Amino acid sequence: MTKRLLDAVGAAFAYDGDIALENVTMHVDAGQAVALIGPNGSGKSTMLKGVLGVLPLISGGLTVLGHERDFNAEGRIGYLPQDDHIESDFPITLRQVVMMGRYRRLGWFRFPSAEDRKAVADALRVTGLTSRANDRFGTLSGGQQQRGLLARALATKPDLLLLDEPFNALDQPNRDALIATLQELKKYGVGILVTTHDLDLAREVCDSVLLVNQRQIAFGPLNDVLTLTNLQQAFGDVQVEVDEHKVVIPGHEH
Repeated sequence: MTKRLLDAVGAAFAYDGDIALENVTMHVDAGQAVALIGPNGSGKSTMLKGVLGVLPLISGGLTVLGHERDFNAEGRIGYLPQDDHIESDFPITLRQVVMMGRYRRLGWFRFPSAEDRKAVADALRVTGLTSRANDRFGTLSGGQQQRGLLARALATKPDLLLLDEPFNALDQPNRDALIATLQELKKYGVGILVTTHDLDLAREVCDSVLLVNQRQIAFGPLNDVLTLTNLQQAFGDVQVEVDEHKVVIPGHEH
């Protein structure tokens, strides 16, 4: 039986009482990746923050890792926010950055255990960064830093992984490496909810799509959701390249 990690039914989230996203009914199962797609300001980051409990659920239902979203839900959630960064001149190694993902379990005054060190080593391995572990973080390329921050999220050993536009500004080698990482995580049973404008990425990695524009427009298998009608509701006019069997959103081409 498939393990359900995230289940939303008619969920709505708000900032200071103003609804930012509503009518969301979707789910993420173990070993499944769901692409969260919509224009800027459509509520994609809102959804992630709602799952994390940062924003209040004002109506509907939300169950995360078997617990109703009450801001005290137990379980492991990894999170990579958009535009997360560490100053390039900060004197810290990649391994130390990844170990930060263990601090919630470690506390600030306990030395890492063998379990902590293994979790960090596993996270570096799955992101393809083992050989750079002792390098100063600021000397890594932008794409390697992004993968290092993902490794930090993976060091928590998450059941559910939330990624906010992780592919922004990545060159092709780092994009391919990140795709390979997400595909491997699915094999381990990790559930993934990833915001993206990259429809090619969604097709390569994700099993389902949640399409939003301040409300849910559609949720389901990619071919059922990424239709011209649905995309026009989300983005307005879209261009369809029939010969290449793909949809291109003006201003959001890969």
